[in-house]
Amino acid sequence: MIQNGIHSILKNNPVIPVATINNAGDIDNQIKKIQSAGIKCIEVTLRTDFALEALRILKSQNIPDFSVGVGTVIHPDQINKVKDIGVDFIVSPGLTPKLAQHLKQADIAFIPGVSTVSDIMKGLEEGFTFFKFFPANLFGGINALKTYGQLFPQVTFCPTGGISEQTFKDYLEEPNIISVGGSWMLK
Repeated sequence: MIQNGIHSILKNNPVIPVATINNAGDIDNQIKKIQSAGIKCIEVTLRTDFALEALRILKSQNIPDFSVGVGTVIHPDQINKVKDIGVDFIVSPGLTPKLAQHLKQADIAFIPGVSTVSDIMKGLEEGFTFFKFFPANLFGGINALKTYGQLFPQVTFCPTGGISEQTFKDYLEEPNIISVGGSWMLK
């Protein structure tokens, strides 16, 4: 199964809220905003000291038909920690050979980040075909992804970074984009 089933998560969630959670009070507020927008998933970034606890709380709530993912995963130790929590998917801003091996072995859906042609080629060598394009706004946005679609027709993207309420639908119209990530709906 490609990338431990990431296709299903991305297909079922064309918009993935990317949340930075600082305390327990943030959780209910974020979930209410997400659910009121009809969204059924969240990606909690590992950018705060509270992030792992936030993931534990979210998973313990057992929200029906709701996927809890983790973002900003940059080294294998983090994979082991979030595996114990039971997250539904992992998002990494980049990819190294060591991280790739741990992602494959974790038995959790995952999507690694890429920015350049070389990044994509390295990911393809690992057998990956789904990538986070990050940061989209700094690496050419839709125009870059149109070009990448011509170079790599087998690759599917989930761009994040600078995606907004005004631009996300434009991204989703592209045939090589399955979903987008952002935080505009959480503001």
